[in-house]
Amino acid sequence: MNKDLYAILGVEKTSNDAEIKRAYRKLAQKYHPDVNKDNPKAEDKFKEISLAYEVLSDNKKRQQYDQFGSSGGPGGGGGFGGFDPSQFSGGGGFSDIFETFFGGQAHGGRTQRKQRGPIPGNDIESLLKLSFEEAVFGVEKELEITKADTCQSCKGEGTEPGTSLIECNECSGAGQVRATRQTILGQIQTVRTCTSCEGMGKVPEKKCVKCHGKMRTRQKARITVKIPKGIENGSTIRLKNKGEAGVLGGQHGDLYLHIQVAPHIQFERHGYDVHSVETIHLLQAVLGDTIKIKTVHGEVKLKIPSGSQSGQTFKIKTHGVPHVRGEGKGDHYVKIEIKIPQKLARKEKDLYAQLAQQAGLDIQDSGGLLSKLKG
Repeated sequence: MNKDLYAILGVEKTSNDAEIKRAYRKLAQKYHPDVNKDNPKAEDKFKEISLAYEVLSDNKKRQQYDQFGSSGGPGGGGGFGGFDPSQFSGGGGFSDIFETFFGGQAHGGRTQRKQRGPIPGNDIESLLKLSFEEAVFGVEKELEITKADTCQSCKGEGTEPGTSLIECNECSGAGQVRATRQTILGQIQTVRTCTSCEGMGKVPEKKCVKCHGKMRTRQKARITVKIPKGIENGSTIRLKNKGEAGVLGGQHGDLYLHIQVAPHIQFERHGYDVHSVETIHLLQAVLGDTIKIKTVHGEVKLKIPSGSQSGQTFKIKTHGVPHVRGEGKGDHYVKIEIKIPQKLARKEKDLYAQLAQQAGLDIQDSGGLLSKLKG
């Protein structure tokens, strides 16, 4: 196989180190065996691009390859040509490269047993809905979630109670399987993780009937969480080790609760401040008054000075949302809207007409009450 290492990575011979590294990362993510478990060719491609990067990412090795490989030097032709992998630094040649990238040995040699270690559980997410008041003052909630948890029947062993783990027939307990294949360096022997035992070297003598050897089952769990006062809509709370169970001694993942606060019919929150609107009579705005205002902390009295205008805002200090960290509260802001009477009693009309006349207002009312007073 005479393949140009630059062509394998999809770069030009003049590409710098950053461009080569960027090209390698992109291809490695695309062809990594973990994301291509059903495509055996992806593993070969991944190893091929890894070998190419091993050479081109090292200035000395790259210079040697350019001189004796694709440049058509003493080795002649494209591909590796006269390039000698055994001259890589470290003296181990291709075997060193293979060890670095694939954890195995090339061209024979005894493969070391490599068993799988603890695997942590996955993180999970859940939506938690709160009322406006629960978010303001905090609350303790009990949740029920469904997640992958340690199988209660086999205690996470994957074996039927009374049975044990036995040596895997496919890999003879090594946890890895060797295979011979053709690469750009010729025929080599590679190793891969055994799919039957998933690298453990052992398989259940009899799989647990409840989890089918998976060591975990889907289970419901009840979790109590304390919501701090002042939490905002859209916040996220992390509950450590409340996610899915790990296997082989791996720790649990985390649970992330995304907070959704319901809107309030009367209040609107802006940070730690609360805003509301209060409607008052025209005469209250003209003459002034003391009115009762509802806040999240209860009812308070607010003095409306005479001559107040519609749209004017008043602040009630420390009657807003408690700070989620530390002491203190936000404020409550009340916006005043003046209600203009739509229907007036006869006596009210007389009074308004007299006020208009005293104010010298020339109100055109098409022969109505004001015209009669003027006459």
